[in-house]
Amino acid sequence: MKIGLFFGSFNPIHVGHLIIANTMATATDLEQVWFVVSPQNPFKKNKSLLHEFDRFDMVERAIADNARLKATDFEFHLTRPSYTIDTLIRLLEKYPQHEFRLIMGEDNLAQFPNWKNYEKILEYVGLYVYPRPNAAPHNFGNHPRVTFVAAPLLDISATFIRESLRNGRSIRYLVPEVVEEMIGRKKFFV
Repeated sequence: MKIGLFFGSFNPIHVGHLIIANTMATATDLEQVWFVVSPQNPFKKNKSLLHEFDRFDMVERAIADNARLKATDFEFHLTRPSYTIDTLIRLLEKYPQHEFRLIMGEDNLAQFPNWKNYEKILEYVGLYVYPRPNAAPHNFGNHPRVTFVAAPLLDISATFIRESLRNGRSIRYLVPEVVEEMIGRKKFFV
């Protein structure tokens, strides 16, 4: 199976994430998209970062009705901090029957050469890149292991959602109803 890996903190998961994942799962040769929920980095304390299990639960609830999308807590079981290349190597070892592609926003490409072993990421899995507003210039436009995917240009951020909640503003339509309900019930981000 050909699987796209969509890494993120998903703090919280929002409709932008879902639109990108669904576009990747339906407009490319990917058969599934896995949301790889990243755990909290113990070296980087962030008061607004929910516990990894709560974020994973929100992702699972948000995608429950879409068989092409899957949540995975794979990184929860790795040494921390976990670099993308290390996670990819472990995934390739555990699932040799699958072919993986790393999904990323175009705004990450300019800094991608600074990632640990970025050349190996390209070699082992390659990238599926979606457009992002104000993406900086990069040198990957014609790279054979980088595929650009036409997708909606979205500028929805989890930061905006968290700030809205702290300021008592509605997040309706920014997150799935099940996520909005869970955030309200558990009083996340307020």
